[in-house]
Amino acid sequence: MLRAAKGRHEWACFAAQQAAEKAVKGLHLAKGQDAWGHVVATLLAELPLAVPANLIEKAQVLDNFYVATRYVNGHTEGAPFEHYGPLQSGQAIEYAGEIVTFARSQVA
Repeated sequence: MLRAAKGRHEWACFAAQQAAEKAVKGLHLAKGQDAWGHVVATLLAELPLAVPANLIEKAQVLDNFYVATRYVNGHTEGAPFEHYGPLQSGQAIEYAGEIVTFARSQVA
């Protein structure tokens, strides 16, 4: 399992969300359709194929990392790095990996 660099868990969470987003957008393109927005769960649901419900739920977890991990005012108090640790980054990396694997399997 991949691990976030020490002290950069907020970045790992954001990068995981981005990886999943780009993979699903690539799948949309492979299926001949445009994809807009940044909500991975919505992007998955809009695919012209069956997507496992648990994968959409995992995308919802990743979607929570899109804003809050990048912006100082993403939380009511504290900088983003104060709100994320190994638990969150490990889960984000795992879920993104599953979504990327799904997208790759649909293109191959």
